[in-house]
Amino acid sequence: MKYIYSLFLALIALSASGQNGLNEKAEKMAKEIENKVIEWRRYFHEHPELSNREVETAAKIAGHLKSLGLEVQTGVAKTGVVGLLKGGKKGPVVALRADIDALPVTERVSVPFASKVVTEYNGIKTGVMHACGHDTHIAMLMGVAEVLTSMKKDIPGTVKFIFQPAEEGAPPGEEGGADLMIKEGVLENPKPEVIFGLHISAGTPIGQINYKPGGAMAASDRFTIKVKGSQAHGSTPWAGVDPVVTASQIIYGLQTIVSRQTELTKEAAVITVGEIKGGVRFNIIPEEVEMTGTIRTLDTGMQDRIHEKIKLTATKIAESNGATAEVHIQKMVPVTYNDPELTSKMLPSLERSAGKENVNLVNAITGAEDFSYFQKEIPGLYFFVGGQPLDAEKKSMTLGGHHTPDFYIDESGMLTGVKAMLNLTLDYMQMRK
Repeated sequence: MKYIYSLFLALIALSASGQNGLNEKAEKMAKEIENKVIEWRRYFHEHPELSNREVETAAKIAGHLKSLGLEVQTGVAKTGVVGLLKGGKKGPVVALRADIDALPVTERVSVPFASKVVTEYNGIKTGVMHACGHDTHIAMLMGVAEVLTSMKKDIPGTVKFIFQPAEEGAPPGEEGGADLMIKEGVLENPKPEVIFGLHISAGTPIGQINYKPGGAMAASDRFTIKVKGSQAHGSTPWAGVDPVVTASQIIYGLQTIVSRQTELTKEAAVITVGEIKGGVRFNIIPEEVEMTGTIRTLDTGMQDRIHEKIKLTATKIAESNGATAEVHIQKMVPVTYNDPELTSKMLPSLERSAGKENVNLVNAITGAEDFSYFQKEIPGLYFFVGGQPLDAEKKSMTLGGHHTPDFYIDESGMLTGVKAMLNLTLDYMQMRK
């Protein structure tokens, strides 16, 4: 019995040694290709493309995956690319995802590879910029694909690399993003057991990782409110019903839904009016005003209640002024929900990648992410990797947040992301062998 027990312990140690050896090899290779990852990132940053228009971006990605000998599918959800790596040993299917689209933002960052691309968006001339870090996501996942492919014979499972277009939202009248990829079968043949994804963070120091089990990012809904009154001369407002004044009262009323009618100790919530249209001349009270905005919630019950309150608030305020209000609410992106059991199991992988002292449990944020569509189908983990430069560098530049012209990322932070995705993949496969 003592001999059998000793043999059992030896087998466990051997298995752990093999696992750690595989991880160590992967991390060493990640460091070796860091410069390539940076070069890829700079290419994509200099050549950004908007949602559902990522043609050259997709071609560059597909070319790299094909050069590695992977099975490659293009044109998924218009411009998406999927690569399949079948390891030399039996094991689970793991999906890894990166988003690939840029934003209609004119860059102000002074770097040699700054975007000079100009286009027309919604009838407005604008620059195009990777102002949210998707260029880094592409480069990191391309690096992960190269490392894992070089270890193909030792990989105990299959890896599906998903390069997803239109995370920022498809153009009006079009479908796109994670939802369309799923409709077109990206999670089938073969079906992944789990999916991992990351986001670079301009507000988190390089070398750090942030995570949260459960609801990590908010659901994002879009609302439109049309206020209809009665047109009149600006000098005689009593001769009509002013939809401009009514709309302003509705805006104030919407804020009390969050501040006075929502249990904010449970989860955060946001209602923002981002656009108002109405009127053609300074001295004419228009007949109609239209406003659109966003709703952010982290709890489905609160989400439904806020929707009801918006409709009630808008219609009743309009009625009190003799106007009418038509409210339309569109559910867009679900809550980004990190499976708690999966998150707990994979936490050591994140800690190995950055050091335990650099992995932080954080609060949920009210930004939204359509990675959530994948998580509705299979368990998923979505985390944040630091991209904020060191203090010495920060003093010499203007740093902007995500979706701004001054958005800036320290490229040395990408290595942590590559290592994290490698460790998550290999560790999960070892657990499921």
